[in-house]
This record gives sequence, C-alpha cells and structure tokens, in this order.
Amino acid sequence: MTVRITQQAAPLKSAALERLDSVMLFIPEKKLAGDWSGFPATQVLKNRLTRAGERAAHDKPLVTDLPNRAGTRVSLSVLPQHASGFALLDLVRQHVQQQLAFGACHIGVAAPGLVAAEFEPLIEALTAAILAANAQMPDYRSAKSSRKKPSPRTLQLQFFGVTRQVDLARTRAEAEGNALARTLTITPPNELTPALYRRRIAALAREHGWRMRFLDSRALKRKHAGAFLAVAQGSASDDAGIIELSYQPAKRTRAPALCLVGKGICFDTGGVNVKPARYMQGMHEDMEGSAVALGTLLALTRLRAPFPIKCWLALAQNHIGPRAYKPTDVVTASNGTTIEVVHTDAEGRMVLADTLALASREEPALIIDYATLTGSCVAALGTAYSGAITNRDALREEIIAAGRASGERVWPFPFDPDYDKALESRIADIKQCTLDSEADHILAARFLSRFVGETPWVHIDLSAGNHKGGLAHIPTDVTGFGVRFTLNLLLDRKVMDKLAA
Repeated sequence: MTVRITQQAAPLKSAALERLDSVMLFIPEKKLAGDWSGFPATQVLKNRLTRAGERAAHDKPLVTDLPNRAGTRVSLSVLPQHASGFALLDLVRQHVQQQLAFGACHIGVAAPGLVAAEFEPLIEALTAAILAANAQMPDYRSAKSSRKKPSPRTLQLQFFGVTRQVDLARTRAEAEGNALARTLTITPPNELTPALYRRRIAALAREHGWRMRFLDSRALKRKHAGAFLAVAQGSASDDAGIIELSYQPAKRTRAPALCLVGKGICFDTGGVNVKPARYMQGMHEDMEGSAVALGTLLALTRLRAPFPIKCWLALAQNHIGPRAYKPTDVVTASNGTTIEVVHTDAEGRMVLADTLALASREEPALIIDYATLTGSCVAALGTAYSGAITNRDALREEIIAAGRASGERVWPFPFDPDYDKALESRIADIKQCTLDSEADHILAARFLSRFVGETPWVHIDLSAGNHKGGLAHIPTDVTGFGVRFTLNLLLDRKVMDKLAA
C-alpha cells in the first residue's frame, strides 16, 4: 500500500473534517483547559473528556466518533510537556493501530496549540509509525484462514496547521531499512538458509550499486578463519561464509570507512550443547544482527551518506552433527588468536571474531557490530532496551543520547579489563566463554575486543530485537532495532567526526 503524506499550513476546519475517515488529535497538556484554536467540535470533545475521567487521553488515546455528517472517528491524546523520544513513538503507535484497525485510509492529524518546534517531532514520529505499520511482513497464511480485508491502495496521512514543512526523507529511509531488517528476521529458516540469504543480498547489491564479495569456506580456510569455520563445519551444506558489501559516496573520498558488522546465524540449534525446545523456538531470528546491519546500509545509501561504508555479514547455521565443533576444541582465528571452546551455543562470538578481525584490517574509522548475542543482556535489561559496549570512553554518553533521541534506547555496560580473568585459558590464548551466565554480555564483548584491535568500536547486543507486542513505533514482535539508533548516532551525534577530531 502506498503511503501519501501531505503537510498544509491551514488548520483543520469543518469542511475538511467531513472529507476525512478519521483524525488523530493531540492537545498539549498546558492547553487542555484552554483554547484549541478553533478545532471543530471542540466543546463536544471536551465534554467527552470530562465524562471519561481525569486521566482520559493521558495514558492511552480516547477514541470517539464525532456527531458530524461523516461520523468522523477521532483518537485524542494529551501530549505531556517533555515526552521522551520513546514515549512519543509509543504514543503515536497506539493512534496508528486504532486508526488502521478502524479501516481508515484518509487520516488527518491536528495538534492545535503546538508551535512548529513542538509539532515537528510529532510529524516525524507519526510518519515513522505509519510507515512501520504499513510495511508488509512475511505471512504464509492463506487468504481464507487469515480473513484479512483487502487493504486500500493508498493510505493518505494529512497534517494540518504545519507552519514549517518537515523533510521526511530520512524517516522514509529509516523505515525502509527497518522493514528490510524485520522482513529478513521474520522469514522462516527454510526460506533463509545462508545460500538463500546470499541470493537476496546479491539482488539488493545489484539494485543499490554495492560492490559484493563473498568469502566461502575455501577462502576462509586460506585466511585461517578457524573460529568462523568451527561453527560452520556442523552444517551438511557448505553454504556458510562472510559477505563484504561496499558503498562509495558520489563524491569519492579517501576517508576511512564506517564499518557495519552483523551476526547472521540463520538457525541456532545450540550445536552439541543443544538448546531445549523452549529456547530453540524462534532461533531463526538469530540472524537479526546481520539484517540490522544490512537495513542500516540501505538507509544510509538512500540518504546518500557522504562517507564510504563497508558492511560485513557473517552467514552460517549452528547445527548438530558428527562434524560439529564441540567443547574443549581449540581453534585459531584469522588474527592468530587461539580459542578454547567452552560452550557450542556461544557460536555468535565465534563467527563475529573472524568477521571483526577481517573488517578491522582495513582500519575503518568506526566499527559498529549488531548481534542477538547473549541471554544475560536480556536478563540485565529486559527487551525494551538493547545493550552497548564500546572501547572508547568518549562514546558512552553519545550512545545514551542517541538512544534517548531516537526512541531506540540503548544502555552501555562496563568494559574493564579485569573481566578478562574469567576468560583465561590453560591451553589457549582465551576461552570462548564461561559456563556461568553471570555478566556473559560483558565477557562476550571482552572476547570480541581481541579481534578489533585499536579500531574505535561499538558493540550492540540486541536484547530488544524481539519485544512482545512491538516496541516504540514498531507494531511487530520482531523490532529490527538498531537502524534508527545508528542513524541518530552517525548523523545527529556525528560520532565519526568526533572520533576524527
């Protein structure tokens, strides 16, 4: 379905109201008892708010039909004075869900009493929410069983009272990148093996002009990538490998690249340390880190980012079989580090080790990696935040600020070297992990840091990659978390410029 968004300076009047299926109305808390700038049916709505009670339209939208000829449906919310980025996105998602459930295809938005600087974040958030809701996710149900009504071809979102036009190009790019990340993550594992995933990536590379290189098992053996190959060797199909995608801006530059790295475990059985049924369910989503890296690359390409980008995707499956790697194996990564295997379900850090080592050889300006890496990060934060660890102290506050502003909230964890004691091995340079779950998200990051060297690095542990009922503006359990956060970190916080200074 096409989403058509218009912004007009004129306020919403009665004649325009009659042509709308529904209206989303936002009243600033400070203006609730005052003038609503001539909004039609103001007194009717104020009376209904009074009858609904003191907290009506504060915690969730008040939904009602107006007594006009069109019977226009209104969803009304009181806007708090200092709503966070997350709170605003969560609020507008509730409105969008109400309106789409109603079947509205021509929706008006009004916010009487908001000045331009206050209205602009609302316009951006609503656009993000409507685009996220409109994105078509994989659905294998037959039309008969799903009982879905056919969607209209065009969804019109019309903002009234906009005194300063808002450029929504970035919001559209973010939405496209997020939709790609969610689509790939939701796709069932028989439809997204490493080989099938590679074909999809190749098609995207052709479409967007990315240069693509695939390092298969033979190429990785030549590069001595024993950590990656240890995980891949359990698969019956020799289709695992590392993909490198390259984007160059229109104005060529020799500046160091941004490097995006993603964990792409297309299915994770746990290997020899096999997962129980409860924890194996949904393990096709263990490739979400690669999908977020790819979605971020797509968004930055759409925005014609002025810096070069490399995107490294580690595609494999963690299978059970006679050739699968096992606890107490010792393998050697591509940077020469020897690794004692402790638990085969810690495969993500193994495939990332070699991928990060290869990526860091090119001395990028910054590496950001994304991975659904540890259960301990979920235990620490739940699924409403994702965790972050960086080897640059100066980036911690930037990470927090980017999470707050974007609504994709991220919290940094310690990176002190004394955590390395837990990973000391009597037979190799480092243990892959410990058998205790305590602080495993920190230990995993300490392990990975051995493979980035001195390159500035941010590691995102995607504990918010799946959140029941959706998160912020995203309506699906699979959130595609990270695209919006990263664009804020790069384009608003300008961390690459700060690192270069």
